[in-house]
Amino acid sequence: MDSNDLVIDNLEKMIDHHRDFHMQALLSAVIGVMQEQTKRIDLMEGEIDGTLWSPRNWGE
Repeated sequence: MDSNDLVIDNLEKMIDHHRDFHMQALLSAVIGVMQEQTKRIDLMEGEIDGTLWSPRNWGE
């Protein structure tokens, strides 16, 4: 479990304990943004790895 998972778990616990709908919505949105950013980072890391190890670019 990485730090993002720990933060998301804590945010989910906060959602369960808050009674205010607006706070719950905000925390849910924060979780969604964090998950999307994690996906984008993973995709960019894969793109960088693919570009660096592309045989087309080895001759340049």
